[in-house]
Amino acid sequence: MFKGLKPIVYGGREVWPLVEGGKGVSATNHASSGAWAAAGGIGTVSAVNADSYDANGNVIPQIYHGRTRAERHEELIRYAIDGAVEQVRRAYDIAAGKGAININVLWEMGGAQPILHGVLERTRGMVTGVTCGAGMPYKLSEIAAQYNVNYLPIISSARAFRALWKRAYHKVSALMGAVVYEDPWLAGGHNGLSNAEDPRVPQDPYPRVKLLRETMRAEGIADSVPIIMAGGVWYLREWENWIDNPELGQIAFQYGTRPLLTQESPIPQGWKDALTKIEEGDVLLHKFSPTGFYSSAVLNPFLRTLQSRSERQIAFSTQMAGDHTAQLDCGVKGKNFWVTPADLMRARGWDAQGFTTALKTPDNTLVFVTPNERAEIRKDQTDCMGCLSHCGFSSWKDHDNNSTGYLADPRSFCIQKALQNIAHGAPIDENLMFAGHAAYNFGKDPFYSNGFVPTVKQLVDRILTGD
Repeated sequence: MFKGLKPIVYGGREVWPLVEGGKGVSATNHASSGAWAAAGGIGTVSAVNADSYDANGNVIPQIYHGRTRAERHEELIRYAIDGAVEQVRRAYDIAAGKGAININVLWEMGGAQPILHGVLERTRGMVTGVTCGAGMPYKLSEIAAQYNVNYLPIISSARAFRALWKRAYHKVSALMGAVVYEDPWLAGGHNGLSNAEDPRVPQDPYPRVKLLRETMRAEGIADSVPIIMAGGVWYLREWENWIDNPELGQIAFQYGTRPLLTQESPIPQGWKDALTKIEEGDVLLHKFSPTGFYSSAVLNPFLRTLQSRSERQIAFSTQMAGDHTAQLDCGVKGKNFWVTPADLMRARGWDAQGFTTALKTPDNTLVFVTPNERAEIRKDQTDCMGCLSHCGFSSWKDHDNNSTGYLADPRSFCIQKALQNIAHGAPIDENLMFAGHAAYNFGKDPFYSNGFVPTVKQLVDRILTGD
């Protein structure tokens, strides 16, 4: 047992201060979260479009039949509720009364509120808490109170927490089970990096978490309410000065990346194999996500394609103005595209390389793509099923008139498609592969020597030693 590490009381039960990070789509399911809870920790079922199963135990493909986006969005909500309920029930059975089961949702996912209501209504007594980030989930506490479950907001700054507390959470203070501090420079998936912070200049998490605790104390929140450190956590021995530290109060630790490589992990074998080959610096903090948030994923050919696409980009005007004195003669139809003489030459070069189609972006720029890329982008935008509350890629919005009012952005991608694909066996080089920035440790940590893949119980036991 690593020195100073003690169980915490969560949901009326003693559990290890070790939380499995919930990862959607389908990268964290009943098998992994149930096993994590059975090992004495807090397992987290991803309730982001989770899998359902047929009578033979096979995954039910999420196929959409609605003719309109709004109709497909309603189908998505039904899939999401049914899948999450099935995953929670199975995880609860595996846990067998040990640890705790949480669910995780993204506030910016399409239909977040009806999905939460639908899942919590049908899993009463099984879910201990709800973790929620990717946005400012003001109504999380109100929803949690209706089902008497804990809520655990995921934030990346004391300022964000204070805004949530002042607006809503102070009204339901008793059910705030913990606050998850997600390091925006180190955590995998979407994060809360603000416009005031430089993605290229990571900040030490200690002073940021210390400020978070000071903010919580100023609002009368007891030190026994844990702050869960998420992002960059691998060896507990690297966090020794955080444990039993009066400046920080009760601290717990969240593991998102390490549980990907276990026997119970539901991700395909090809994804597991790729994890062991990641080198330091291979995970990219980028802003290609259609959510508009920064996120971190492995820099594979899929992300490199998005990088290259954005590099083949020029500004244009609809009439001659300023230094836009050259009329674009490739990639577009019509004559109302004026660019700089230098950009005209760049565009002609891309056209000669096969990037013969220019697509407009919401920022009055053009990106040059191949005809096949254009066809795929347009199909994905047309097939949108409304998986986000606001989608930059398709211009979908899950309320009012179902449109953001902005031009659909071809520099992004369909995140539902990319995550569903990789989770269900499609080529990892052609899809989004989320991972935290500490993933390179899979190739360096002797625990994984000679291709060893632990069970969840073996992993939790290893973590408890400090390694």
